[in-house]
Amino acid sequence: MTSDSEPLPGQLLGAVWLLRAEAVGLALLVVFLVYETVTATATDLVNALFVTAFAGIGAAVLWALAVALGRRRAGARAPAMVLQLMLLPIGYYMLQGGLGWLGSPFIVLGLLVCGLLLSPPTNRALGFGVERR
Repeated sequence: MTSDSEPLPGQLLGAVWLLRAEAVGLALLVVFLVYETVTATATDLVNALFVTAFAGIGAAVLWALAVALGRRRAGARAPAMVLQLMLLPIGYYMLQGGLGWLGSPFIVLGLLVCGLLLSPPTNRALGFGVERR
């Protein structure tokens, strides 16, 4: 097993940065949703707050997973991959709805982060496939 003092392999570092970027993007969406909720003339306040809170929780979870993976916590890989795989149907339905310019990057991003999280250097850094004592 690698020690925590060794630098993160490029693949794991890339996944961590992409997860952080997703968290920041979702946090910016939360700011927009708060603005829309405050300035809207006719709104269902309960639903607006629920959607905003859901996006905020998503941003916090993505950030926490990025931090955990940056600290080589193997248990963070599976939840991070689940969130990335959720981008696939979102991107697919965006493609079907005529938003290919937005749906395609979602699909590519989800597959890219999953690939980085499953790469052999990431496996070694997280201690997968290494005999533990």
